[in-house]
Amino acid sequence: MQIALAIKLAHTLLSQNEMLNIILLNLLGFAYFNNHTRLINLCMFGKLLYMNKDLQKLIQDHPIFTSKEARKRGIHPSILAYYIKQGTLERVSRGLYRNPNHESNIPTPWEDLVITANSIPEGVVCLISALNLYEMTDEFNRENWIAVPKSSWPKRRRHTRIVRLSNMTLGKVKMKMGSETIWIFDKERTVIDSFRYLSIEIAIKALKAYLQSTKDHQPDFNKLSKYGRILRKDITPYILALTT
Repeated sequence: MQIALAIKLAHTLLSQNEMLNIILLNLLGFAYFNNHTRLINLCMFGKLLYMNKDLQKLIQDHPIFTSKEARKRGIHPSILAYYIKQGTLERVSRGLYRNPNHESNIPTPWEDLVITANSIPEGVVCLISALNLYEMTDEFNRENWIAVPKSSWPKRRRHTRIVRLSNMTLGKVKMKMGSETIWIFDKERTVIDSFRYLSIEIAIKALKAYLQSTKDHQPDFNKLSKYGRILRKDITPYILALTT
């Protein structure tokens, strides 16, 4: 009788404010189910029955999302806080959330990079992080190197190096990482940027690796030359030194 009454009351509350629903459901749980031999986990019941529909859609569309994306869908921070407490959501870092039950299949060494890159609006993986993904350096990826437009000021994140660039479109491509996709500068842009922003030793090693022909890669000298002109960084002397 008590359980039936609680469920009836729960359905009556369905059209009311969601957070009020959650609070009342937990009160009902304490009043009706506490100390019963057949204990019902009302928090789980409430979570399944009353999860914000907009949040459900957001999690389905974007297993990793930001608080800004949630606000755009009308999801209040208190809703996020509740579901984090219940284990439905995981707070990765400040303003960044993900579905803990989502199997992304991201290669283990790159999970943090992918999450970070996708959490930064207009962010593009660049320099040391891109060189590592392309296997063109022996430098350890201690930080996630992310390029953003010069006018952008993303929130600080741990182990993240933000690089502000004027040209954010040249060589910008998508890369599939498990079930996720990131933006990254292509190999040619990464090589040119290495000569612009990194040490000459790192840049030359990257160029050497790029110039090696493999089954899956052939150096594109025309593209290198084009990017060099656009970015005003001529690396022709280094190319000639390594190929003649």
